[in-house]
Amino acid sequence: MRVSLKLKFSLFLAVLLILAVSVLSYVVLRGVERNQQAQTESYLLQHIKTVNLRVKQTFYTGEKLEPQAFMKQRGRALAAELAGFTGLEVTLYDTQGLQVGTSIQGNPSAGSQDVEDALSYALQNKIAYQNKGDSLLYLAPLQGPEDQMGVIQLQYSLKSNQSFLATLQNLFLTTGAAVLVLSFIMGYLYFNRATVAIRKLKRAAEDIQHADYIHAPPIERKDELGELSQGIYFMSREIEANIAAKDEEQRKLQLAIQKLQALEQQQKQYIGNISHEFKTPLTSIKAYVDLLNMYDDDPKLLLEAKGNIAKETQRLYEMVEKVLQLTALEKYDFESQAELLEVAESLRDICERMRGKAERYDNTITLDLKPAHIWLDRESFMHIFINLLDNAIKYNVPQGTIHIHSETRDNRVWITIRDTGIGIPEESRDKIFEPFYTVNRDRSRLSGGTGLGLSLVRNLVEKQNGSITLLDSEGEGSAFQLSFPVIS
Repeated sequence: MRVSLKLKFSLFLAVLLILAVSVLSYVVLRGVERNQQAQTESYLLQHIKTVNLRVKQTFYTGEKLEPQAFMKQRGRALAAELAGFTGLEVTLYDTQGLQVGTSIQGNPSAGSQDVEDALSYALQNKIAYQNKGDSLLYLAPLQGPEDQMGVIQLQYSLKSNQSFLATLQNLFLTTGAAVLVLSFIMGYLYFNRATVAIRKLKRAAEDIQHADYIHAPPIERKDELGELSQGIYFMSREIEANIAAKDEEQRKLQLAIQKLQALEQQQKQYIGNISHEFKTPLTSIKAYVDLLNMYDDDPKLLLEAKGNIAKETQRLYEMVEKVLQLTALEKYDFESQAELLEVAESLRDICERMRGKAERYDNTITLDLKPAHIWLDRESFMHIFINLLDNAIKYNVPQGTIHIHSETRDNRVWITIRDTGIGIPEESRDKIFEPFYTVNRDRSRLSGGTGLGLSLVRNLVEKQNGSITLLDSEGEGSAFQLSFPVIS
């Protein structure tokens, strides 16, 4: 059976109070009783001294008699006289232990058997006393001229003493019971307050157990329970932080696993694409080599094979170069060296380098550039825009144009490259930055495209804290917008 903690504490307090009151009552009552006894003995001893003086006075002033004869002859009258003198019942005994006089009404010899032991003791010249009901019988030697001539017995009433002790005992019982009840109630209420605090701490611990972490101390107290509350709150925060860190680590681990799986899949696709793309020019080269082995004396075939082998070799070279560039981006980020570049000047330099190829394809490059300074790796900047211009030229139409525009806003430089070429279909817009993806494979083979240029461009742009976006083009052609942070 479950017993409440506050009830246990209250019962324990009650037991302590009962024990304390009992011990206190016993000590006080025993002290009072001993004090009463001492006072009674002192009171009776004074009477014994007075009685002895009175007996001696009577013995010497009266008829000269032997002590025993004096006791037998004068005992009854002397007992009555002493009773009137002391206010107590008096009984006299001779040296033989025989009663010679008493102030007690009734049979003069009654009660002598009741005090036989005490009387024998008193006859040895010693004081003895014994309780008889609500009276105290006090027996003391009665001194004669030379030796003890008998025993005097004083009967002292204990009713007042016993009544006082009974009253005091009842007072202790009543007061003790009242204090016990009041203390039990107050203790119960006090312990109830402590128990409420303990229940709050218990609920807080259960909440933490069920991952419902607390955000404030359950109770505010300036004692051990308050310190325990602070400890539980601190423990809750630490557990919550540790669990959150563990969940974050687990999330990162899962994300890393997903990225590794995606990277593995991408790597497989990448290797497959490389194999396929490498196979195409090599197949064409091998075919022409086989034809030359069969018809090595055909001048026309020799001229055609020479041109096509050169074209496929150049395509294969560019493909290998771009693959190496992509690989280098993944492995050797630390080799890029940023420097201060002037955008308009750098773009004009790149356009001059590509102008010859643009004229060969019957294209025109126009510029609308605003001065701006950026912090960038020069080689990366060169690769980015050469690849974009190369695509704009290869996938343009005869007599087409390529327009480059730059402006500065929002602490970034925005560069737009727009061409009038074949454009990019809607279904291909989300895939053009993937490695080896080409919108038109036949056109790519004719122009020497590998599908690696835009993937390389995106990697280079992101490495330089930039962004690249394919804009929605009105009509024909395509447009790419790039942005980089400017230097104020």
